[in-house]
Amino acid sequence: MISTVNEQHLALLDGSTTSLALTEEALSRAADPNGEGSRVFTKLYTNEARAAAQASDILRSAGLVRSAIDGLTVSIKDLFDVAGEVTMAGSLARTGEPAAAEDAVVVKRLRAAGAVIVGRTNMTEFAYSGLGLNPHYDVPRNPWDRTTGRIPGGSSSGAAVSVTDGMAVAGIGSDTGGSVRIPAALCGLVGFKPTAERVPLTGALPLSFSLDSIGAIAPSVACCAVLDAIMASDEEPLPQPADIGKLRLAVPTTLALEGMDRDVASAFEAALSTLSAAGAQIDEIAVPEFVGLAAINSKGGFTAAEAWTWHRDLISRAGDRYDPRVGSRILRGKDISAADYLDLLAARRTWRAGVEARIEGYDALVLPTVPVVAPAIAELAASDEVYYAANGLILRNPTLINFLDGAALSVPCHALGEAPVGLMIAGPAGSDRRVLAIGMAVEALLSPKQV
Repeated sequence: MISTVNEQHLALLDGSTTSLALTEEALSRAADPNGEGSRVFTKLYTNEARAAAQASDILRSAGLVRSAIDGLTVSIKDLFDVAGEVTMAGSLARTGEPAAAEDAVVVKRLRAAGAVIVGRTNMTEFAYSGLGLNPHYDVPRNPWDRTTGRIPGGSSSGAAVSVTDGMAVAGIGSDTGGSVRIPAALCGLVGFKPTAERVPLTGALPLSFSLDSIGAIAPSVACCAVLDAIMASDEEPLPQPADIGKLRLAVPTTLALEGMDRDVASAFEAALSTLSAAGAQIDEIAVPEFVGLAAINSKGGFTAAEAWTWHRDLISRAGDRYDPRVGSRILRGKDISAADYLDLLAARRTWRAGVEARIEGYDALVLPTVPVVAPAIAELAASDEVYYAANGLILRNPTLINFLDGAALSVPCHALGEAPVGLMIAGPAGSDRRVLAIGMAVEALLSPKQV
């Protein structure tokens, strides 16, 4: 079992380990030539991590503990600024660009809380895919079925595998259309996507200004809650588990349950049965707006329009260094007019109002995070047709919540030894603490089935 933030925090407090020991173990795993470290990290902060760990140990010996993550190892996605470094975002196209003048806000807050940042994690180039493939830095292998070699999910691919393989207790990623929840679901971890405005985006290289959010991938809901509070600078007491017997949950039957493979369908149905047996009221509801989202985004949506705005100058200088599967999607934004963009803003307002009206009165939505288990890397790498079909299917459900600007968790719901499957718990904008509380309660019921 992977140890949690709380377990490691208590071990530091009772003196059974040190931050330096935890850090050396993480760095050793990352540097293991037989492991995934070379594919997980684009940069490892070996010396800096040791120095931060030693500082944490000295402060703790003096009775000073800055937070629940003081002295614990954390990885950061390669799109967060670190002072003095060029933020590459999983690409080669930014080689030679100006270095960041200061750390991203989330990096500053993690450092202030005492986190030991072990390295930058690999990702889909510029965060523009839910699969995790990267032709420049290779692909971290999903811990499930490494013999086949399956995708970790993306775009925060290295973030997830850094946690599954003990290179960090948590990975910080971004989520524009599922990029935290997808790798969490496919790798058997918990991933939290907050309401977009909850965690400052300053210093994070953008994909879509309208949809980007920052969240953690970790072993438990409580881990994600701790990290979310630190990154959001939320000083309220952490959420406590909700009362399952008082919950009213909605399962959207429109679109969200289509295309499930046998593993996901079995795990999802078993999870609903467990929740129902524990007293939760579960209703199936139609959400016709979900079907309409494809038409709203038919020209590429916010991601294409806003990515083109940011990338247009870089593409003109270094377009030949982009992953073709990423560059082609960014270029779609070139043809989106100002009128198209204003229509998109209006359509989103109408769409959100419709969805929020349908789910009013429910504590949360529950649906599969991803309708299929992790496909093989080789299959996706070999065919553009297979790649784009898988990308669209895997992004589908998480994207619904980003367009809603909701809060969402992916919690493992598969049986021991089976392919990882995520159960998504989601609510409208501002429901972050409620979603975390529900997630804690759901996790407690389903945890015997976790890997």
